[in-house]
Amino acid sequence: MDAPALRYPFETPPGEGEAIEVAPGILWMRLPLPMKLDHVNVYALDEGDGWTVVDTGFDSRRARAIWGALLAGPLRGKPVTRVLVTHHHPDHIGLAGWFQTMGAELLTTRTAWLLARMLVLDVEEVPKPESLAFWRAAGMDAEIYAKRATERPFNFADIVTALPLGYTRIAEGDRLRLGGRNWQVRIGNGHAPEHATLWCEDAALILGGDQLLPSISPNLGVYATEPGADPVGEWLASCESFQPHSRPDQMVLPGHKLPFTGLPLRLTQMIDNHHGALARLLDHLTEPRTAAQCFPPLFKREIGEAEYGLALVEAVAHLNHLLRTEQARRTPGDDGAMYWQRSGPT
Repeated sequence: MDAPALRYPFETPPGEGEAIEVAPGILWMRLPLPMKLDHVNVYALDEGDGWTVVDTGFDSRRARAIWGALLAGPLRGKPVTRVLVTHHHPDHIGLAGWFQTMGAELLTTRTAWLLARMLVLDVEEVPKPESLAFWRAAGMDAEIYAKRATERPFNFADIVTALPLGYTRIAEGDRLRLGGRNWQVRIGNGHAPEHATLWCEDAALILGGDQLLPSISPNLGVYATEPGADPVGEWLASCESFQPHSRPDQMVLPGHKLPFTGLPLRLTQMIDNHHGALARLLDHLTEPRTAAQCFPPLFKREIGEAEYGLALVEAVAHLNHLLRTEQARRTPGDDGAMYWQRSGPT
């Protein structure tokens, strides 16, 4: 029998500085992002004398002002006593340190905390030689490479408050009491290492972060920091590990887009989407290609400069998975690029 379709209990998201109660004692709010994906969802769980906030948005003047309005308005002047961060990406952990300076306890996974602490300290004025070599190996477009080689790259510290020393670790299988409910921690990987999701034991609710999104796929990228990584394999394994725990009636509160039900179908879709992309990529590798030459079968649309970097790291991720599963091989070219071709008969 086919799994029930995805449904969206709330058709309209909250406005800036506003909140929607998605379940008793759970508020859904949004913070703006200066990119194509122009928002991140954050949630507040009522603890009686304070709030547990799940994810925070970027650190910016505008975001701090919006949080000020939220604290004075929908959060009724009660303090944020705990911040739970699902993963280390800036739109989720950006203001966690700011809340900590106001007395909040930080809960997150060990990998998320360590990565965020490290990346805040890693400020670059120009890209490191390892990044340049990684881009050349991926076959980055020559004009884009020349531009990015000399400009200041994105720095974590630009939009993430430094994290004070000390946090509370959460890990696979932990049970937490948040907002008057019991939650179990289930860890996913692929989009971000040790990404926490929280599954309510008392109600059909899941805090999904970016691991469980309804209508978009999160980026699965490989970077110069770990060029041999296989986030696609980790992502597929995570989706499969969640399937036995998923039910059609669970409302997922995601990091982006709208809350939804129909998680069994969505997990199947996310698995099938990447298997389909890998199959198209194999068909494309009948002759040697660089990662940058693999955009058409993977994305099936034109990739602009603004999204080029994310597309490139995702292409490498899918190629790495084919290499890890012995479906493709790679050969260095005289131009510094790595050329990929399918293994076995074409």
